[in-house]
This record gives sequence, C-alpha cells and structure tokens, in this order.
Amino acid sequence: MSAIISVQNLNKIYESGFQALNDVSLDIRRGEIFALLGPNGAGKTTMISIICGIVNPSSGLVTADGHDIIDDFRAARSKIGLVPQELCTDGFESVISTVNFSRGLFGRPPNKAYIEKILRQLSLWEKRDARIMTLSGGMKRRVMIAKALSHEPEILFLDEPTAGVDVELRRDMWDMVRDLRKRGVTIILTTHYIEEAEEMADRIGVISRGKLILVEEKDALMEKLGQKQLRLQLQKPLLELPEELKSYPLSLTHNGLELIYHFDTTGDQTGIADLFQRLNEHGIDYKDIQSKQRSLEEIFVSLVTERATPATEAAE
Repeated sequence: MSAIISVQNLNKIYESGFQALNDVSLDIRRGEIFALLGPNGAGKTTMISIICGIVNPSSGLVTADGHDIIDDFRAARSKIGLVPQELCTDGFESVISTVNFSRGLFGRPPNKAYIEKILRQLSLWEKRDARIMTLSGGMKRRVMIAKALSHEPEILFLDEPTAGVDVELRRDMWDMVRDLRKRGVTIILTTHYIEEAEEMADRIGVISRGKLILVEEKDALMEKLGQKQLRLQLQKPLLELPEELKSYPLSLTHNGLELIYHFDTTGDQTGIADLFQRLNEHGIDYKDIQSKQRSLEEIFVSLVTERATPATEAAE
C-alpha cells in the first residue's frame, strides 16, 4: 500500500532549546486508520502541527500525497483536514456560514448537498442557523469536525477529538470515521481513550520524549506484546504460595481466593500444563478458570515506562 504521508528525519527544536521531535521518520499508508499514542508532552501535537503547516520544522522532509508541505504548501494543505484539540472558531458566525467559509478557503466551489450531508451526520442540521457562541461544548466540537471535512480532504487528522465530549458525540464520531475510511479517507488520530485506538486503528505508533519508539500493525502488536493472564478461582483460600510455586510467574490476590498466572502467547511452551500438575501435587483445587489478554493500554504504559529516562517535562 502506497504512503500518502511521508515523514523523513523530522526534528523540531524550539528557541528555548527544547527538542519536541527527534529524528522522526514515518510513512502513513493511504486509506488506513493510524493511531499515534504518547503521554502529554511527547510530541504528538507538534508532529501533527508540522504536517498540517501550522508549525515549521527545524529540519526534515514531510510530504502529503507527494506534495512537499513547505515548497508546495497549498497543494499539500488542500489534501488535509484537521480537527484540533482546542475549540477555535468565530462565535458570532452561524454554523452553516463558518462551514461554508472553511470550504471556500480551500478554493472548493459551493456544494450545498455535501455540506448538508456532513451537518446531518453530525446532528448539526437543525442548528445550522444558530450562532456558534450559543452552542454547547459538544456541539462546538461537532462544528470543528464539520469544518475539517468541509473541503472533502483525503487525509483527516483528529487530535484528541473525543476528549471531554459526551458519549453520544463519541459514538457519532467513530461511526463517521468508519464511513470516511470506507470512502478511502486516511485517518490519523491521537487519543487518550486507548480502547478507541484498540478498536479502530490498523496500525499503532508510540511516541515518547520526541522519539517514535514503535510503529506496528495493531494485531501484530497485540500478539507480540499482549501477554495473557490465567485467573484461577480457588476452592479454598491460600494464605501464601507454596515455596515450590514461587519460581512461577504467579501472584495471589489479597483475599487468597485467586491465583493469577502470566504467560507469553508467542513462546513455544506456556507452562500451563506443568502449572496444573504442580497445583494438583500441592492439593490446590480450583473451581473456575478465566483467560484475559493484556490490553493495548497496558502495552502502551509498559512501552513508555521502559523507554522513560529522567528529563524535564515540557508541554507540546
């Protein structure tokens, strides 16, 4: 699959000397949903802002659908829609006016049918003549999404799009993302709701302290790093693990009624059969068994923690 966005050796150093991005290289495939994850201050917003032409890079090359974001800015930017974290729009404008104006900024001819379609999808059609200043926070977020989609972009950036919004908008957002993806739009999102990335994304990128530490197919990442837990509910509580079982990756819950066994799904042997034999030898009976795979959030936290080094935190 061809790359619609190509980032090569991207660096951003601010006047203060803080390096927000450190030699980042990344290709984003046409038509995929790519989730960029990272803690606050990791460089996510800086990277998106550079690709969208809002912030200038210190060095490196970025192209959008083959257009250099600096040398061919207009062509590159016309391919991109951006839903930023912050709500920023003219409060005195009506909903439909500001969305039509955004479309015109990109030189697109009027298209009443298309604008009506996206406003209806976002439950904004009934509010089309309302001034933005009169809308709720959730409705204002919907307007930002409509503006980003107004010029029919091939690439859509969603920077924390569902942070602090209601459940209904979040559901509508992800229905729209699925619809856009079916139409061939490439989606790049950052989110604090990692379960959304786990459900929606084709690939996951993790950025920490300005460095891209991992890019992986989501399913491969979950298979590679998604260790499993086996939870055994015991017939009788244990006060402590027998000495012979302490070498196993076992933990005992505080009430002594559950044993939790951690195992790697990618290994040749899980050790489960041997564990059951040892439990039998020690007269430990269980009444129920449950298996759980480590979530993407747990994988993300472990990746960032492993790579963390002492440094001064800075906002993006």
